Amino acid sequence: MNRINKKLQEDKKLLSIYFTAGYPDLSDTVGIIESLEKNGVDMIEIGLPFSDPLADGPTIQASSTQALKNGMTTEVLFDQLKDIRKTVSIPLIIMGYFNPMLQYGVEAFCKKCAEVGIDGLIIPDLPVDVYNDHYKSIFETHGIINVFLITPQTSEERIRFIDSISKGFIYMVSSASVTGSSSGFGDVQTNYFKRIHQMELNNPQIIGFGISDHKTFSQATQYAKGAIIGSAFVKHLKLEGKTKIEYFVNSLLQP
Repeated sequence: MNRINKKLQEDKKLLSIYFTAGYPDLSDTVGIIESLEKNGVDMIEIGLPFSDPLADGPTIQASSTQALKNGMTTEVLFDQLKDIRKTVSIPLIIMGYFNPMLQYGVEAFCKKCAEVGIDGLIIPDLPVDVYNDHYKSIFETHGIINVFLITPQTSEERIRFIDSISKGFIYMVSSASVTGSSSGFGDVQTNYFKRIHQMELNNPQIIGFGISDHKTFSQATQYAKGAIIGSAFVKHLKLEGKTKIEYFVNSLLQP
């Protein structure tokens, strides 16, 4: 069983953390992953930096720009991760854009992910229909879960289609915005969370965008299996580097 599916079966609310590979420094990737697992994070999204990140706000855009300047590439990331499963057991997901994967070769990319121990991919600009028609069999051959995003604007028909071809969890974007652009959830978001919860989908949902502290983590996980923190952690890395990760994680999980 894929590590993502195993993790989703645990009787707890899941904390997933996103960070940009190669940031703050090129050699920080593995150390950050190991530290996050050690301090109780359930799942990690490793951002593969790209020069035109359409879903990312200023904080993650800036980290991607710096990571690219540092020399991060697809090949460098795979090389950094080649021994990651000797020290890390939680699910690892690469979040990135389709262009670098297409340049690398989709089959070669999935094969390499499987070799180094990546469990899933999140590709915001790969349309679900294109995936289903052209790439689904490749992902499944290599045991890679493709995680799809939904937003408050996604139709019920589309959500049910996404649910029908998903094999892990559904990434529930909290609002129609980019990462890091909001703090706290109002009635509009809460009603959206309730609406999706009441659809009783086959795949659990994990909520991302706008989650930065214990309060927003608790709000999100009231109606979902887990929550994803990205921009807030990238800001922490900018200010503190790899230090105080334990403090950051504890602040999310405890009031």
